[in-house]
Amino acid sequence: MRKTYRSVTLAAATAALLITGPAAHAALTTYTSQSAYLAAVGDTGVDTYDDLDIEAYATPFHREAGDYTYVATTGPTSTNAYGASDNDIDWYLSTAQREDTLTFSSFGTPIAGAGGFFFGGDIAGFTVDAPYIIVAATDSTGATLTYTVEHPTPTSFLGFVSDGVIVSLSVTSGGQDGLDGGGIYGTVNDLHLSVAAPVPEPATYGMLALGLGVMGVMARRRRNG
Repeated sequence: MRKTYRSVTLAAATAALLITGPAAHAALTTYTSQSAYLAAVGDTGVDTYDDLDIEAYATPFHREAGDYTYVATTGPTSTNAYGASDNDIDWYLSTAQREDTLTFSSFGTPIAGAGGFFFGGDIAGFTVDAPYIIVAATDSTGATLTYTVEHPTPTSFLGFVSDGVIVSLSVTSGGQDGLDGGGIYGTVNDLHLSVAAPVPEPATYGMLALGLGVMGVMARRRRNG
C-alpha cells in the first residue's frame, strides 16, 4: 500500500504546482515526436508547401499555415527560397544556397509552438542524406534553443514549445558536400504553427484537487485496514 500512497502524494503535489500558475520565466522545450508535440499545444496550422514548384521564390515570402500567417526569409548569401520535391506531389521549401539559413518569423498570431519535418536536399531539389541539420527557436525573452538532428530524413519531426511566445524558427544544413559535390540545403516540410494549449478553468483545478483528496482518503483507509 505504500506505493499507492506515494503515487497519490505525488499527484497531489503536481496539482498544487499547477494551481500556483506558470513559471516566472519562459522556457523552450523540444519534441522529436509529432504526436507529443501536438499534445503539448493548442490549435495547429500546417503549411504543406504543396502549392510550390521547382523554382525560386523571392523572400520575404509571405505564407500561411492554416489560420496563421508568417514570413519565410533566407540568407545571408541568397534571398531566394526554393521549391523542392522527390515526386512532384509532396513539396518542400528549401534554401537556394547550401550555406544559407531558412528562417520563419513575423507570425501574425502569438505562437507558442513551431515545428515541422527538417532534412537535407540537393541542388536538384531531391532529398539527400545530411550528416546533420541545425534547427533553432527563439522566444520573446530572447532565449534561443538549438537542436541538431543527425542524419535526418523527410520523416524527422522536430517541434519547439514555449510557455511564452516563439518569435522565430530557423533551419540550416550541416554545410557538407552532397551528391556530386553540389552541397546539402536546409529543407522543411509541413511547417507546424501552434497557439498555446488551453488553460483549464479554476473550477477544473478545484475538481482535480477534490478528486485527489478523495483518492488520498481511500488510500489511507486501505493502508489502515
